[in-house]
Amino acid sequence: MMMHTTLAQLRSLKLDGLAAGLEEQLAQPGMAALSFKERIALLIDREVHARNDRKLVRLLKNAHLKYGQAAIEDIDTRSGRGIDRREVMSLALGEWVSAGHSVLITGPTGAGKSWLACALAQYACRRGYSAIYQRVPRLQEELRIRHGSGAFGKWLLQLAKTDVLVLDDWGVGAIDSMTRSDLLEIIDDRAGSKATIITSQLPVEHWHAWIGDATIADVILDRIMQRNHRFTLTGDSLRAQRPKTRKKEINIDPS
Repeated sequence: MMMHTTLAQLRSLKLDGLAAGLEEQLAQPGMAALSFKERIALLIDREVHARNDRKLVRLLKNAHLKYGQAAIEDIDTRSGRGIDRREVMSLALGEWVSAGHSVLITGPTGAGKSWLACALAQYACRRGYSAIYQRVPRLQEELRIRHGSGAFGKWLLQLAKTDVLVLDDWGVGAIDSMTRSDLLEIIDDRAGSKATIITSQLPVEHWHAWIGDATIADVILDRIMQRNHRFTLTGDSLRAQRPKTRKKEINIDPS
């Protein structure tokens, strides 16, 4: 009876991992051979892993990645794609997020730019960092809505606190003066402190012309280029090679 009460209290305190570990220990007679300290250590370890699992699920849900299942372990590094696995792994395992570096991924349509960006953001989530995915062509309309509702300032603060921001399809379509100014605010808030991933069909040297306003373009590119890593993807479109399959839920192993 006392143990039932203890388990109920643990769950009321949201210590579900610890409660599950205790139930497992009670069901395993061999646990009696372990010392009190050993059993406590196992219970705490179980709770830590449970919390990490819940945190990863929350981070990935909030990120809204276009390719939520993209993982750096699955990167296609076949000859002709312009991707060096060692460079990608070195970046992913490095301190680019905490150091606030930019990652610039360019290449033709279907080369896998968005997938690589999502894979890097997903791995950042697996390391405990927050991420948000945004398509720049849709961002223009979203910014208008947020300005109209008065929510832009709050949203700007949220982006400024996010560890990894993915700006996908940078340079697709023209942007107006308001979007140009908003992009400056977003990039300037993150410069040197938060990481930003940008994918684009346009080569980096054409970004200045796409932004349009020379003064704003100078500031945006100065912030982006301070500390950056570049990947230039090549080869035929991967979309034509992918079989059409129905979307399905896949559990992610956070280890």
